[in-house]
Amino acid sequence: MKVSTEKIPESQVVMTIEVEPERLEAARGKALRKLAPRAKVPGFRPGKAPPAMLRRYLGEERILDEALDALVPAVYREAVEADESIDPIARPRLVIETTEPLVVKATIPVRPTIELGGYTAVRVQPQAVTVEEGRVDETLETLRHRASTLEPSDRALAWNDVPTMDINARVEGEPLVDEHDVQVQLVEDRDVLFPGFEEAVLGHRKGDTVEFDLPVPEEVKSEKFAGKQAHFIVAIKETKEEVLPVLDDEFAKQVGEGYETLEALRDRIRADIRKHEEGQRDSRYHEEILGELMDRATIEYPPVMLDAEVDRMLHEQAGHIEEGRGLEAYLAGLGKTEEQVREEFRPIADTRLRRSLILTEVADAEHIEVSGAEIDAEIDRMTAAAGAQAPRLRELFSSAAGRDTIRRRLLTDKTLARLVEIATQDNEGAAAPGGQEGPPTKKRRAKRPKAPAAAPGAGPDAEAEGG
Repeated sequence: MKVSTEKIPESQVVMTIEVEPERLEAARGKALRKLAPRAKVPGFRPGKAPPAMLRRYLGEERILDEALDALVPAVYREAVEADESIDPIARPRLVIETTEPLVVKATIPVRPTIELGGYTAVRVQPQAVTVEEGRVDETLETLRHRASTLEPSDRALAWNDVPTMDINARVEGEPLVDEHDVQVQLVEDRDVLFPGFEEAVLGHRKGDTVEFDLPVPEEVKSEKFAGKQAHFIVAIKETKEEVLPVLDDEFAKQVGEGYETLEALRDRIRADIRKHEEGQRDSRYHEEILGELMDRATIEYPPVMLDAEVDRMLHEQAGHIEEGRGLEAYLAGLGKTEEQVREEFRPIADTRLRRSLILTEVADAEHIEVSGAEIDAEIDRMTAAAGAQAPRLRELFSSAAGRDTIRRRLLTDKTLARLVEIATQDNEGAAAPGGQEGPPTKKRRAKRPKAPAAAPGAGPDAEAEGG
């Protein structure tokens, strides 16, 4: 074979393969022998017709197609395996340019090339987290409302009271609502029924019948009611008021697993808020660091990797419903075609993919690894509080796929932690690991063992996930 290669944009290589005429002719002969047992040539039993007659019966085009189906993948594999510089990550796009002589052009996706652009010079300072006491007070009030009781009342209705009502509403004589013994808590700044309903019954008492008009909200889709006024007749049959517990040490002892004092409860609430806010802060901080790295980096990857990332996003959104109904239901809910959703996902998928490639490259540059012991410890941590489900979860996490998922997550966490260390160094010229100043990284492919050549029909391998 004569083989030539040419690098093209988007981490692809075009390989041109010219096959010797003798090999094509041999493939034709092999194809003829394969087709012979199935050919029903008039006057001959299957497989007994002379080759010349069999050729006329089948036609040269059919024989050539059968030969090419077997020959083209074989010569592609041979050519790729013979070229150590090409590392396919997914199946190629094969085009037969000519058959006399046989010339095959393979467009091969190869590993991305990444230039981080001096990641050790990135400096981003995290924001401090403060917890205002007002938020602690708000949380305590929420806990008081959860622990409240409802007691019968004869006074006028006020916010947070719970009336029992018969509600009738008509629009130009047409019934819209006809409900009996409806219980609704009148919560300020929340429309439980129609906007304005709660305000209309406030101040009334048990035994009152209240009439008022309200506009039909947009949520009511019926055309005969849209844009019209609804006339309400509301009979208040019973009223209850919310009684809040006293905010003291006894109250604190009843919350959750119990706290000795109100101050201890306040400390726990404050700590929980701080933990949540620090988590949010850390997420924003990581995003900022990765944004800086993306601005500095030059990344080139094959289109098949973006397609795979879009596939993942569709899978995440549509869920796991057999026979593809999850995707159908998801698209129906959006009122969009799959192609429209895929196009909307592409910019997000591009960002996700670039960040994943950057993290993989930084982990490689910093020699960050995850040991088997670390994976075992994480499995122990994840199953510790699972109770009766622990054995099933441990079996799931301990599978090859489960361990790889955990490894990837731990590797991401360790890499982000290292990037935080770098980004928070005081000195702009701070030394990189090993005591040397960190220069911009060279453009290169990750040094990984070469995978077997991806034959036509093989899907993207695991490396197409970007790390």
